[in-house]
Amino acid sequence: MTLADRMTRTDRLLARKIRVAATLLVVLSNLALPLSAQNILLRIDSVLSAGYHKGNIDTAYIMRPKTKWTIKARYNVSGAKVESEGMDNGQHFKAELLADYKSTLSMGISYLGFSISMALNPAKLMGKYRDYELNINSYGKRFGWDFIYQDARNFTGWHDHEGMERIELPADILSVKTLNLNAYYAFNSRRFSYPAAFSQSYIQRRSAGSFLLAASGMGQHAKLDWEQKMDLKMTNIGIGAGYGYNYVPAQGWLLHISALPTIIVYSNTSMTFGDDRIPLHYHFPEAIITGRGAAVRQSGNIFYGLSMVYNFTNIGKEESFTIHNQKWRMRAFFGLRL
Repeated sequence: MTLADRMTRTDRLLARKIRVAATLLVVLSNLALPLSAQNILLRIDSVLSAGYHKGNIDTAYIMRPKTKWTIKARYNVSGAKVESEGMDNGQHFKAELLADYKSTLSMGISYLGFSISMALNPAKLMGKYRDYELNINSYGKRFGWDFIYQDARNFTGWHDHEGMERIELPADILSVKTLNLNAYYAFNSRRFSYPAAFSQSYIQRRSAGSFLLAASGMGQHAKLDWEQKMDLKMTNIGIGAGYGYNYVPAQGWLLHISALPTIIVYSNTSMTFGDDRIPLHYHFPEAIITGRGAAVRQSGNIFYGLSMVYNFTNIGKEESFTIHNQKWRMRAFFGLRL
């Protein structure tokens, strides 16, 4: 064998070793990538878990669920009512308008406090419900808030005027855009948990209550297209205080009730009826009241229950003109912790 043949064979062996080494490097790299990604995910999970369980709480009263995942199904029903009452040239009048109920089905999934959900309105999908409504809420251990926006055009009702027969008010004559905001601060957040009643991200183990600071806001633009056109605009901001209580009658049960009355400290209201502008002066005490209630049953990693949020706003004076707004939402839920 010549020197040239031996060099060619050596080159071939070297090239083969290089190909094998390169193949092993690729395989090892592919094996290392999932391990690296898994380490990153484990690190993220560790950080989230530490934040999830961190908090200044009395674990004899409240605690975090031991599981990380929560799957929840919800059925929501909401409604709204507008009432007006006053005097017109010495004669008493009163009107009441009620919006169609809205029903939605929703599914949600939560991981260590981070949640995502999707809701469907069957009536809207079938073209039977034309209104628009958006509900966003956040119930924290110490702070929490509700954001409710409704654009409704399906109010029906009646109007009574002294000395006249009752007038039935058909749909499509009143359109109302309403924004409700309310927020709370819980003083006894170490032992009392709003989330235990409304988001189930905590578990209330023993009965406890808390005084609450509250702030509320309400904005509304209503248009009535009837015998004469009416246009109403109002903006109100209130501050106040209230109380909430979580009652645990037996292991696995929770009953919640709370009231957050706020006195309106800023009010800007304007109303035109036909070609006339009707002054609506501030009259103490005008108020925005938020009430909440819930009943929760937990059995192992399964929980279910009912909750309700109710908003009431009182503007004006009955001797001249007053408006009452009511907005409510009820929710039935079923969940599983994994």
